[in-house]
Amino acid sequence: MTDLYNDLNQLKAHLERQRELKNPGVQIEKRNPEKLLAAVSLELGDCQRCNLHTTRTHLVFGKGNPDADLMFVGEAPGADEDIQGEPFVGRAGQLLGKIIAAMGKTRDQVYIANILKCRPPENRNPNPDEIAICSPFLMQQIEAIQPKVICALGTFAAQTMLKTDTTIGRLRGRPHPFNETCALIPTYHPAYLLRSPSKKKEVWEDMQVIMKLLSWPLPAKA
Repeated sequence: MTDLYNDLNQLKAHLERQRELKNPGVQIEKRNPEKLLAAVSLELGDCQRCNLHTTRTHLVFGKGNPDADLMFVGEAPGADEDIQGEPFVGRAGQLLGKIIAAMGKTRDQVYIANILKCRPPENRNPNPDEIAICSPFLMQQIEAIQPKVICALGTFAAQTMLKTDTTIGRLRGRPHPFNETCALIPTYHPAYLLRSPSKKKEVWEDMQVIMKLLSWPLPAKA
């Protein structure tokens, strides 16, 4: 764990330097992430680019702080999300909320989105063509928000964003470079934790890696 934290300190210093180079102190126009996200949403519109629009109730764009340091990215909306038009509002979303609270934050202080913006029928796995069509909008969201850390929730989110077929069990537990200014931390999806609660300990370890990268205080041990 000491070696991991030493590596995290080095990565954190590197990312902070890269962010300084990307966002110099003197700017002609201040970046407005809320306005940039609105532009992405406008471009997405009433999306009918793949067949998922024929079975969805609502398109689920994303929700949270447009200027968040931490962004959670899941796979796709489920039944509750499809009905309400918001990400992670079902049982898995409630568990994610508890995880965020344990980190000392609220859902309004982070940003939550998915690879897909529409629910696959019967919550089936996303198809490659659906990912190819929809994921560019996620990348635009990330560019607008410019989070310091992205937490990829589950296999499809992690594999899509890291462009790998490595299993989530092997990907989690350490940071991966996502771009010049952002690290990606893969972890298990909250829906998986509902089926396999023994994995909660590993997810909490991943959250502590995130908190270390963001210089958030770790909770006192009981």
